[in-house]
Amino acid sequence: MKILIYGAGAVGGYLGARLAQHGHTLTLVTREITAEAINNGGLFLTEDGETIRTQPVALTSITQAFTGIEPANYDLIVMTMKSYDLHSALDHLVAFCPEPPPIIAIQNGIGVEQQLVKQYGAERIIAGSLTTPISKETTNRLIVERVDRGLGLAPTQAGQNIKKWVSLFEVAGIPTEYVADYRSMKWSKALLNIVGNASSAILNRSPGAIYKIDPLFELEIRMLREAIDVMDKMKIKVIDLPGSPATKLATAVKRAPKLILKPFLTQMVAKGRGDKMPSFHIDLMAGKGQTEVIYHNGAIARAGEKVGIPTPVNIALTSVLLKLTQNEVDWRDYDGNAKRLLQDVHHAEKAMKRK
Repeated sequence: MKILIYGAGAVGGYLGARLAQHGHTLTLVTREITAEAINNGGLFLTEDGETIRTQPVALTSITQAFTGIEPANYDLIVMTMKSYDLHSALDHLVAFCPEPPPIIAIQNGIGVEQQLVKQYGAERIIAGSLTTPISKETTNRLIVERVDRGLGLAPTQAGQNIKKWVSLFEVAGIPTEYVADYRSMKWSKALLNIVGNASSAILNRSPGAIYKIDPLFELEIRMLREAIDVMDKMKIKVIDLPGSPATKLATAVKRAPKLILKPFLTQMVAKGRGDKMPSFHIDLMAGKGQTEVIYHNGAIARAGEKVGIPTPVNIALTSVLLKLTQNEVDWRDYDGNAKRLLQDVHHAEKAMKRK
């Protein structure tokens, strides 16, 4: 197959390397420095101690992908950019590809794929969630950090047959599961993503450090319970994703006493992230001026408002992180300052009560 991966960073590079390894013709649209490294030296992927080298074509713009010498008759497009970059990427894609082949959207967050559905129709769009953590050793050398994870794919429209695409990735060596309900998949992935993410970014401390402090641990539990309450109200079922037991997390948060819950979640955070800083913190440190929190805690807060479920913790985390991202407040005021963050949550609660 001829496949275009648009936004090929670590995630897109991983998928592209596996698909190229298994004989598919891959075109990657990525940053200039990455494209140069791949075109000159290849794309390397290390998994479970074994390294492969592939040679996909790497371009620096969607214009090049659709105006080259050969006709741009792609069989599949995979969107793997950050959630906050999808809107502008879609603008460029529409200009060159008004009638696209099937598109798989592999972004973290809630409701992101709806931008594509609105533009092209649900019959063309497949939702994806990747639980496999990928790190970059260099610009063209990727490492699979855990081999017990994988990819979930779900139709965005009833009756949409996506078995062909599940098989495509499975045969390419990427553990892939069919998921019937894309909303359950995306909300369950978001539930996993928000653990120790926003609070860690705001306070500039690792998730492991956050979970050792009782008031912050309790804040995290309240955040998760708000999300689960919204899901329950919306009748969205928590489901497990490849190698990621979201149901166990939800059950523990709802039912387990603190004596059991704290060591369980602390171990989960240590196993999943350890002392590594989460994605929200990485974006904040990079000074990108954008954050995926609006598609996670922010989306939970917006949904809670619609269905009448109070979400003061998610509101506060979203508000503070947005202000930090846009340099409206000084990050030094929050650096290790749990009291300041807890005050913001208290203000959010009072504001909700006044409504």
